[in-house]
Amino acid sequence: MAAKCSICFFSYGFNGLSEGNYGNDVDSWKKRVSLFLPSRRRLLPVCCKIQRRNLSSYNRRQGKKPPFERIRPSAKLQPNSDDEFDPEHSVPNNGDMEPSVNREKTFEDDVDARGDAEHTDEKNSGTQFASAIETNRDVMHADEQITDSPAQSAVAKASAINGVGAELLSSVQPDDLIGMIKNAERNILLLNQARVHALEDLHKILSEKETLKGEINNLEKRLAEADAQIKFASQEKVHAELLEDQLENLQNELINRGGSGKSELELYENRSKISNEGALLARDGHIHSLSKEVDSLRTENLALKYDIQALKSMLSNLKNTDKRIVTLENESSFLESSMKELESKLSVSQQESSNISTLKTECKDLWAKVENLQLLLDKATKQADQAILVLQQNQDLRKKVDKLEESLEAATIFKASSEKTQQYNELMQQKIKLLEERLQKSDEEIYSYVQLYQESIKEFRDTLNSLKEESKKRALDEPVDDMPWEFWSCLLLTIDGWVLENKILNSEAVPLREMVWKRDRRICDAYVICKEKTEDEVISTFLQLISSQASPGLHVIHIAAEMAPVAKVGGLGDVVTGLGKALQKKGHLVEIVLPKYDCMQYDRIRDLRVLDATVYSYFDGKLFQNKVWTGTVEGLPVYFIEPHHPSKFFWRGQYYGEQDDFKRFSFFSRAALELLLQVGKKPDIIHCHDWQTAFVAPLYWDLYFPKGLNSARICFTCHNFEYQGAAPASELASCGLDVQQLHRPDRMQDNSAHDRVNPIKGAIVFSNIVTTVSPTYAQEVRTAEGGKGLHSTLNFHSKKFMGILNGIDTDAWDPATDIFLKVQYTANDLQGKAENKAAMRRHLRLSSADDSQPLVGCITRLVPQKGVHLIRHAIYRTLEMGGQFVLLGSSPVPHIQREFKGIANQFQDHEHIRLILKYDESLSRYIYAASDMFIIPSIFEPCGLTQMIAMRYGSVPIVRKTGGLNDRD
Repeated sequence: MAAKCSICFFSYGFNGLSEGNYGNDVDSWKKRVSLFLPSRRRLLPVCCKIQRRNLSSYNRRQGKKPPFERIRPSAKLQPNSDDEFDPEHSVPNNGDMEPSVNREKTFEDDVDARGDAEHTDEKNSGTQFASAIETNRDVMHADEQITDSPAQSAVAKASAINGVGAELLSSVQPDDLIGMIKNAERNILLLNQARVHALEDLHKILSEKETLKGEINNLEKRLAEADAQIKFASQEKVHAELLEDQLENLQNELINRGGSGKSELELYENRSKISNEGALLARDGHIHSLSKEVDSLRTENLALKYDIQALKSMLSNLKNTDKRIVTLENESSFLESSMKELESKLSVSQQESSNISTLKTECKDLWAKVENLQLLLDKATKQADQAILVLQQNQDLRKKVDKLEESLEAATIFKASSEKTQQYNELMQQKIKLLEERLQKSDEEIYSYVQLYQESIKEFRDTLNSLKEESKKRALDEPVDDMPWEFWSCLLLTIDGWVLENKILNSEAVPLREMVWKRDRRICDAYVICKEKTEDEVISTFLQLISSQASPGLHVIHIAAEMAPVAKVGGLGDVVTGLGKALQKKGHLVEIVLPKYDCMQYDRIRDLRVLDATVYSYFDGKLFQNKVWTGTVEGLPVYFIEPHHPSKFFWRGQYYGEQDDFKRFSFFSRAALELLLQVGKKPDIIHCHDWQTAFVAPLYWDLYFPKGLNSARICFTCHNFEYQGAAPASELASCGLDVQQLHRPDRMQDNSAHDRVNPIKGAIVFSNIVTTVSPTYAQEVRTAEGGKGLHSTLNFHSKKFMGILNGIDTDAWDPATDIFLKVQYTANDLQGKAENKAAMRRHLRLSSADDSQPLVGCITRLVPQKGVHLIRHAIYRTLEMGGQFVLLGSSPVPHIQREFKGIANQFQDHEHIRLILKYDESLSRYIYAASDMFIIPSIFEPCGLTQMIAMRYGSVPIVRKTGGLNDRD
């Protein structure tokens, strides 16, 4: 096998020596070898036993050098001769084609006379050279039979290439030919080495076949290389045709010359003929192998394209599956919310069922009494039937008596004739007496039975009537508990709308409000009956129900700038909603007045509608229109005031933070009081909150008390004395207040800046009672440090100032019913808290490697009051101690917001720290449920609801001892 491979390479080498158009330098030989190696593998499939593979493309993919580049630099290939061959001087002659037929015949004779020569050592010169030529001819002839290429074309190509050396024979001697042959043998050895390296690389290719199948992107490169090789093969084909033309010209010249050196010339021609034919056949084989390989590559490429399309379809299916999963999750969340609503309805129905059960027991007692009466009635009817039978018997007896009397008269005629007749008559008379006595007794019994029956029927009717009257009285006296608070709030707002629209009088609205206030069943039934009727019919029905009744509780109206969840910035909104619901449950009538912001969550308002009435309010020397909207929030009736002012006070996209906030909220405070006056409200308490509605107190006593809005007392609650809303005194005149009367030290003049007015101070002075949100904070603000300039005013009015600790709405903040959580849980079952922790870690891309790793949460506004430097320290300290930290909140202070944005970017992809610099209601509840600890490091804290919510969700609060944080155990 080694000898055959050597001879194959010899044909390559001799072909390279004969065909001088590639030059004499090493690069030309490298190109030559790189082109012939793949085709040689196709020529010798039996001797080499390797698969067809494009070695050059593989080496380029693997970043390796081709095998021929690993030949030692010192082993330079020898040129054919000392003189370079220029293909440009070789002009083909089409007229000299006849000698090619003779040479073809000679070549076929030589092929027929070939033998199976054994290959020996390649270093032997004479014998080995001849046997190599003979073996090479055998191989080429076999290749001709395999590839079915015509022998004439092979001979023609060999003759054309043989003519290349014909021009050199005139100056070449036999010694030079021998030297050329030796150089060719040395080149063969070098090519054999390249062949060995190529075989090694091919074996590596076979071992890496499976990995190459996955390289989809390299298929395009392989196709490009195959196309380039086909192009090059076509160029070689064209070049071969040119050489054939040259060969014909050279043959003609050799025939004309003849003479000396004929034997040497024939030897040279034979050798060059063999080598050139082998080269041409190699080229043809190479081209054929390349075409086959290109076809295989194309089929593989098509298969891979189909696989890619299949993968893309699978990926699209996966995307569709992801979308379906998202929709299913949305549907599951919607089903969970609906399940919770059904649970709440179930609880209401359970209460109703308990009431029904009591009614059932009472009904059973009534039915028992009715059954007893029915039994008595049955007995009386039986007795009456018996009496009727007795009467019928008496009538028969009377008829018999009549007959007897007739017979007695007849008997008297015969009286004298017979004593027996007399005795008979006496007996008959006795019987008649007895019958009369019995008849009289039976009449008395029948009369007694009839009288008893009539008395029982009367008693039954009286009992039934008394029961009906008791049930009616009970239904009228007891409040209706089976209707939600939204129903009563909507009914109350409807009555107030009729007053504003001048459809009923204020005096008529007062008793109707009281009936709604008491949840009177009569007005509820009337509203249900008249639901399908016109509004005028409903009003007439309601007016028929008016009756004077005592009010069961207080009428409280909150005037505020916030209300959760429709307009919430901080804890003020939670307090307004929670306090209103708590007072409502106590039996008090609660109403709320809010500005109609453009950025409210309108989807949380039920039955929102605009009233067909306009409220005019004074501002800046003019009267401005205000639209009034009504709706219910968390079961509470709410009025929304929409000012028609050119400045669009509440269409700014935010609640606070505008340059004209003083004007915005002073306008709103006066418009709210104007609404109460025009509707005819008579509240017991008007409760205003923080500086935004502190204007209500001086406006009420100076302007609206004299106008008739005089039933209320003013309660003012300051939730944070840090924000006082002070402004130049001249701006106070916009809402109609007298600046000269109020800009005084004992009224609204600011204690720190005497040219300004302070709304908080005015509310403290003009309110009947002043509260803040915790007892400890009430003590702190009476000091110079905590009072922010108002400590002297608070101390002067200390008798009406107190601190009442805030609370939270436990229905709104309940992990057992919170729809925002992945899993609901209770204090008795904390497994849901662990599941929420794992879910939030996945949502925020935090590490879930250790379930016991503590998670510290913080939800706050990033302002100096909240201890931002302590929060920053807590982030790094938690990381040092091996915990995880989640912060949710933003800052209105630019430099604080920038600082925490830098920290957030620093820990953007950290597995234990996450900062979300915004407010997100659903995420905040998630953090409460997932965290193990909660930090509230406030420098001062009036009350703080965060620690209460954290404890409600099972998270341990870590706080500073200040304000309301100190009052909560």
